[in-house]
Amino acid sequence: MAGILAWFWNERFWLPHNVTWADLKNTEEATFPQAEDLYLAFPLAFCMLMVRLIFERFVAKPCAIALNIQANGPQIAQPNAILEKVFTAITKHPDEKRLEGLSKQLDWDVRSIQRWFRQRRNQEKPSTLKRFCESMWKFSYGLYIFTYGIRYLKKTPWLWNTKHCWYNYPYQPLTPDLHYYYILELSFYWSLMFSQFTDIKRKDFGVMFLHHLVAILLITFSYVNNMARVGTLILCLHDSADALLEAAKMANYAKFQKICDLLFVMFAMVFITTRLGVFPLWVLNTTLFESWEIVGPYPSWWVFNLLLLVIQGLNCFWSYLIVKIACKAISKGKSGKWNPLHVSKDDRSDIESSSDEEDSEPPGKNSHTATTTNGTSGTNGYLLTGACAMDD
Repeated sequence: MAGILAWFWNERFWLPHNVTWADLKNTEEATFPQAEDLYLAFPLAFCMLMVRLIFERFVAKPCAIALNIQANGPQIAQPNAILEKVFTAITKHPDEKRLEGLSKQLDWDVRSIQRWFRQRRNQEKPSTLKRFCESMWKFSYGLYIFTYGIRYLKKTPWLWNTKHCWYNYPYQPLTPDLHYYYILELSFYWSLMFSQFTDIKRKDFGVMFLHHLVAILLITFSYVNNMARVGTLILCLHDSADALLEAAKMANYAKFQKICDLLFVMFAMVFITTRLGVFPLWVLNTTLFESWEIVGPYPSWWVFNLLLLVIQGLNCFWSYLIVKIACKAISKGKSGKWNPLHVSKDDRSDIESSSDEEDSEPPGKNSHTATTTNGTSGTNGYLLTGACAMDD
């Protein structure tokens, strides 16, 4: 075990040339980041989960009820033993051949069987109340941590000149404010790692899992080798759009659609500007080029920048989805005008589309009603519906 630890904490991997761990030990004159500090994130992540439960129960839920958001879930599919057996034991998405066989067996038309399976799948989806509470928690945290980050960074020289991230590196003292910022962010991402298995499941679960994992690795890496200054820039930049997205989702769940559309447009502008513009031109520029010029590369420097490039790849992926949603909104706009209220089913909506009129129709009858997305009635859906699952 001692040999493994010695290999893992090899100074030539983690630190620049001619720097040792002994050089970064805490003294009376200066305090530096210590790897053991990161253990504090685990109990704090558990505490954050407990705070979240209390917040959702005693703050978010009363707010949702005040906004007339009820706990009622989707319409319940009528009991049918044959279809239930197929749904639970064989498939939740029957193909055309199976649909035709079920149609003959039950004397139902295919469309009614498709509707039954859609209703049955939607029964397993969380209620709007649960989605609202989850979004309100993330909104509250996102607003707080972004505000804290801005208030902290505006007092630092590296916000205005990123070369200060590397001057005198790695002998840069750790301040209490920076330590608090880092540990709180790390605790939040650990809490997301634990809660994502019980939170609302979305189609990009794997991508979000990768994002949380990379975020934890980045925070850990930059803390251990004292790249915390540039780390604060990365954290604050990526927190900038989160609160807007969650606020837009809450407005969508409360059916304040004009507010929802405005917030989503603001979110899209901030997200694309910061992730595709500011991040590569400002942050990646300093981590790749300014640091090379002032400090020079070393093994953990390469790993750190590789993780940043993975994050940038995820940023491009989510930006593509946002642009795709906007293009759908434009193409679905009436009279050739862009109308963000009109967009068809999206790739990432967190509940399958179904029309209230269609779902209420008894089995065996044909239906010609239009399909709408979750949270709408009588329209082709809303711009946000497709992106309401979008996270950092």
